[in-house]
Parts: sequence; C-alpha cells; structure tokens
Amino acid sequence: MKFVSEPAIADKIRKMNQRVKWQDPLVVQRGIDQTRLMLDDGRDEESKFSFLVVGDSGAGSHYTHNPQRQVAELMLPHRQECRFMLHTGDVIYLVGSSEYYQKNFIEPYREFICGGEQPQRIAYDQMVFQLPILPVPGNHDYYDLPLVFGVLSLATLPIRKFFTSKLDFDVGWHGSRQGDAYARAFLDYLKAFILPSDLARHLDTHYTAKTETGRCLRYEPGSFTRLPNRYYTFRYGGIDFFALDSNTFNDPPPLPATKQGEAERKILQKRRVEMEEQKQEIVQTLTQLDTNEPAEAEHLDDLRVKLAQIEEIVVDIDKQLTADHKTVVDTEQLDWLKQRLIESWHTKEVRGRVIYFHHPPYVTEATKWNQGQTLAVRDRLRDVLDGVAAELGSLAEDRPLVDLVLNGHAHCLEYLQTMDTGHADRNINWIVCGGSGYSLRRQRAEGTDLLEDQKLVARSHLFVGRTGQGSQKRRPYSCLRIDVKDGCPPKFIVRPLVVERYQRQWRDREVQPFTI
Repeated sequence: MKFVSEPAIADKIRKMNQRVKWQDPLVVQRGIDQTRLMLDDGRDEESKFSFLVVGDSGAGSHYTHNPQRQVAELMLPHRQECRFMLHTGDVIYLVGSSEYYQKNFIEPYREFICGGEQPQRIAYDQMVFQLPILPVPGNHDYYDLPLVFGVLSLATLPIRKFFTSKLDFDVGWHGSRQGDAYARAFLDYLKAFILPSDLARHLDTHYTAKTETGRCLRYEPGSFTRLPNRYYTFRYGGIDFFALDSNTFNDPPPLPATKQGEAERKILQKRRVEMEEQKQEIVQTLTQLDTNEPAEAEHLDDLRVKLAQIEEIVVDIDKQLTADHKTVVDTEQLDWLKQRLIESWHTKEVRGRVIYFHHPPYVTEATKWNQGQTLAVRDRLRDVLDGVAAELGSLAEDRPLVDLVLNGHAHCLEYLQTMDTGHADRNINWIVCGGSGYSLRRQRAEGTDLLEDQKLVARSHLFVGRTGQGSQKRRPYSCLRIDVKDGCPPKFIVRPLVVERYQRQWRDREVQPFTI
C-alpha cells in the first residue's frame, strides 16, 4: 500500500496561485511585487549579521525522545544575536497535515512564536513570529494520502490513539490538502478575503514597502509575519536571499526511447518491487516489537523512519517511470530567478547572494545522488545559472554567481563545494541542512567525491549523519548559525549546532566552525 501521494506540478502551481490571489486585479493596480518582502526589523542595512538554518524538522512521534525539541533548545541561546531563521522545507511529517502543526512545530518552537508561553492556544494558521521564520515548502509539505489509506486512517484513528499503535505514522486522515496547510501556516492567504474592499484594505495595510520592483509585503516581527508567495526574495545587510519552491521543477525527464532507456526502466521496475517487499517485511517486524522496552522502542522508531525513506524512494521511481514529454516544469519561477539574479548583479549595494530550497543538487547522503529528482533539479538550476552567466559576461569576473546554496531533503548536515562542472554552478558552496528533527541518514558507501561521466564535479568536506550499528548507533541532529561578515564578497562563518543521541542519552557534540 502506498502511504503518500503527491499532487502533479500543474496542480501545485495552480493551487498556490489561487491561495495568494496571484496577479489579482487589485494587486496589479497597486503595482505590488508578490515575490518580494522587506524584513522590517530596523536593522536590515547593517552589513554584519547572523541567522539560523533548520530543515526537515517535522519530527513526528517518537516513543523515547523528541529530537526536534532538542534542536530548538540548541538555537535558544542564539535568538538575541540572530536576525531570522531560514527553514529548508519539510516542516511537517509525514504528509503535512494541519493537525500536526501543534506538536510538530508550535510546541517545539514555542519561544520563537508570540504567545508561545501557552502554545496550546496558538492556531497553526495564526502564528506570528518573534524571530522571523522564513521557510520554503518541502515535498512532505505537499504530500497527501491515497484515498484508501485516508479512509482507513480515519476509521482506525480512535483505536490507534487508544493503543498508541505502532502503525500510527502521523498522517491524520487528510494530508496537506495539496499544500494548503503550509500555505495557511506561512503565506499571506489572500484567498480568505472574499470582499474586494477587505482585500484592498489588507493590501494597503501590509504591502507598503517600496522597492525598485514595486510595492511589496512588509514583514514585521512580532506583528505581521507572512510570506508573499511560495517562492520569494528579500534583501538583508546587502545580501540578496532567494527562496525557491523546488517541488515544481523536480520532475525527471522521460526515459529515452532507446535500448538503454528500456534497460533503465526494467532496473527501476525491479527496484520498485524490491522496495515494496521491504515495506512488507518492516510492517511485519513492527507488530512484533514491544514499545515498553527502550531498546525495542528505538528500533521501532528506526523502522518507521525506514518505511518513510522507502516510500520516498518509491515516489522517485514512480516519477521516473511515469515521466513523459508532457512533463510540466515551473518555467515562470525559473525565469523569475534568472532575471532577479541578473538584476542583483547589476545592483551596486548588493554584495552577495544566497539561494535556499528543498531538494539538493549535490549531496552524498546514501539515497539521494542517483535519484531522478536530484538530476532534474541540478539540470534546471544549471540552465538558470548558465543563462545568468551569459547575460553578465565579465561582470562577475572570477566570483561564483551565488555565494551560498542551502538545501534540505537529505537528512544530514553536509558541506560541499563544486569543482569545474562545465556549467555556471562551478565553485559554489553548498550546505545541506536537513537533520533538524525527523530521521537521520548515512553517507553513501562511495564516499565524498561526486562524479558525472567519470568527471569530479563536487566534493564533500563535512558530513554529519547517522553512524554505527545496534547499541553503538549515533544520531547527531543539527542546525546552523551563520555569521555574515562585512566586505564584498562577504565571508560566512558557519557554526554547526549539533546534539547527539547515543545509548539513549543526549549530549552536545562539538563540530568546528568553518569559513566560506
């Protein structure tokens, strides 16, 4: 049985556009840029600042521990010194259900939310952040339940809750409703305004910041903390930040209609059968474990995580097997990124650029490098950067087009650098921050070097993920503090914040800061 279903890209784009009333006549009349925000904290022009990064944080249920809260506590001492928190996606597991925001987000991050001293009174669609939290959607934030599984989940919900069922995968009974829960939690949900007069009043109240691209949303910590769109940009301390929705340009291209393509199809089909067999074996093992025994409870946690990981692999295989020449790509967003990067390079006061989105183009976590989605995202980002490089000519000189790229999706903390890739994504710093709460993955057996056609294109310099076996298993959960220094180009001091679970105990783990 499939545990999750994913909306088609065209549906994701259409639904999200409806929720923010994309290009509504009242928006157009006011010259509003719906892809930009101004972070109005009175300090956005200071060139030295710090920010936090988390990703894949929606921990779900654990029988013996709560890693997400441990990570939140790592960040608490840095609240006063950091200006905002970036989230690289997958806020809620397993399927982004609205009912799980309370325990997957509001409770763990209560000190960052207004009224957090009484988190149970905070509605997920009315959150106001004391410290700005600026996310991008992950694949789990779009996931829904297959109809049969949803009906079964609803019918058994009282029983599962009463018996603390081993098969309760934090799915509720409806899923994300094609990303609606994420949109209501974080976006400026203009669809809620039915009367034109109410919408006009709202726009005139909150879209008052003036930029070179028009009026835009004014993000006011502690007062009004909404995002204008699923992808957006903001400028802080002379750095342009670009937040992307990679869920709408991650579908792989169709397999080639050749003998090699047919051979690849058969390999994928065989692997899918193997994945389904593994799922059945895990489900059988789950029913035999005793949650009252600490060792078995942790093993049960690991097996539930393994099921979610297998499901993710199956989703990727299905994307490859069903891809055809009608595959939809979010060209509007990619064209937007290209034009905004070009404009950024022609703006004198901008001294650096950071992009963040969910799916990592470069990663050495065990399951991601060979996924069809990874290749799709990498190729489409390369197309954008190649286009930017062609427009800029010698303007960028020897600098990389982007100073730093932040991703999630892979459940680890990793720092990589690209080499000469043959494209404009060369010599870029990449950080995967996806180990902030749910599950942790291992590094692939092939090691730190990433090859394309036997050519070295990237190398991993740091990997923090699961290691060891049995009682020696180590689970280091992580987030980041990044200090941005003065100067052009800017320097970034990356400070990993890591807490490790080992032999059913928590301890802080020191990982040395590094400069990029």
